[in-house]
Amino acid sequence: MEQTQTKENKMGVMPIPKLLITMSLPMMLSMLVQACYNIVDSIFVSRIDEYALTAVSLAFPVQNLMIAFASGTGVGINALLSRSLGEKNEKDASLAANNGIFLALVTCLVFAVGGILLARPFFTFQTDNEVIIEYGVQYMSIITVCSFGVFMQVTFERLLQSTGRTIYNMVTQGVGAITNIILDPIMIFGLFGMPRMGVAGAAIATVTGQILAMCLGIFFNMKKNPEIRIRLKGFRPDLRIIRVIYAVGVPSIIMMAIGSVMTFGFNKILLMFTSTATAVFGVYFKLNSFAFMPIFGLNNGMIPIIAYNYGARNKDRITKTIRLSICISVSIMCVGLLVFQLLPDKLLLLFNASESMLAIGVPALRIISLSFVVAGFCIIVGSVFQALGNGVYSLIISVARQLVVLLPAAYILAVTLGLDAVWWSYDIAEVISLILSIFLLIRIYNEKVRDL
Repeated sequence: MEQTQTKENKMGVMPIPKLLITMSLPMMLSMLVQACYNIVDSIFVSRIDEYALTAVSLAFPVQNLMIAFASGTGVGINALLSRSLGEKNEKDASLAANNGIFLALVTCLVFAVGGILLARPFFTFQTDNEVIIEYGVQYMSIITVCSFGVFMQVTFERLLQSTGRTIYNMVTQGVGAITNIILDPIMIFGLFGMPRMGVAGAAIATVTGQILAMCLGIFFNMKKNPEIRIRLKGFRPDLRIIRVIYAVGVPSIIMMAIGSVMTFGFNKILLMFTSTATAVFGVYFKLNSFAFMPIFGLNNGMIPIIAYNYGARNKDRITKTIRLSICISVSIMCVGLLVFQLLPDKLLLLFNASESMLAIGVPALRIISLSFVVAGFCIIVGSVFQALGNGVYSLIISVARQLVVLLPAAYILAVTLGLDAVWWSYDIAEVISLILSIFLLIRIYNEKVRDL
């Protein structure tokens, strides 16, 4: 009982700088390992040929959609669990955990069936290149049928985050990513007696790492997370808890799923010019993870702190957490901006870039990275909305940025000024996102925080 009380009080009494670092640093480090895995994965795929890299890039919206459902539901679980612990409501905390696991299982089943039925139509709609289609179908079929690994991994990691045990997430994500990195060359190129599996080998390496991380997440929750009681025996879904989870989670799911729609649409615009441009866009997403993944790790540490202190009605700790998180995020993005401006050619050559890929990619990376600093601010603010139980604000910003502004701007720039101008749509969209984020942050502060 004493240990439980200490853990409950941690987010309410520890100095904010120390608490935020303690909660976030393990996740930031594990996210960096994850970013490394993303890049290494594509580096190995690019050694097959550019068509393979393009196929994996075209499959990215589907992977992003799975992450959207897993992470979005996880945000709802996280917010309810942390708030319940802040209110000393252990019953709702455990109900949130068990219903969250149930939702993850149902969702991964839907994706498995969808992957079997829709993989080929998904790729034939985007391209008529048979090589890209075959690569893509192989990759997408495997990652969707075995999606239970990523869904359960994310869910059990969110349970650990909600109670402040982020150090274990560093282990689960790190082990999963390192496993993937080790298996990639073995399965792709057929080393140590394994058959050469190409793109399918990359997919198998990915899901193997996710399943291993899932197993570790289950172990840590059962053995190291006493605030939560996971009991699936005799379990029945609780509609009240599910509604609360999705009240925050659905806007977050939609917000991240919009990213899949944007990526799909942006790929279609780029394919008006050449498939090489699509490969460049896919490489950009892999490279930008070195800047963005640590911010997402910071978010994972920040959200339970704000949610807990909102439940405990501690205004000072909420505002200190927000300010410090923004400062850290903007600083990280400044480093990312510098790297992308100075070394774009070196970054692209990691992926065996051809001369045409360099010609397209160097200006693309420099132009898009101009939006990094603003994006760092907006990402933190969007997570503040989620932590305070208002995911709709995050949704408004995401819809405005990616659907209302970015895609139309990209299309207009493409048909009027050509490929090199398309990348400026990112900078235009981030300016709109910044204006909306500031306005809604002031509004939610006045509504929910000022009078605590």
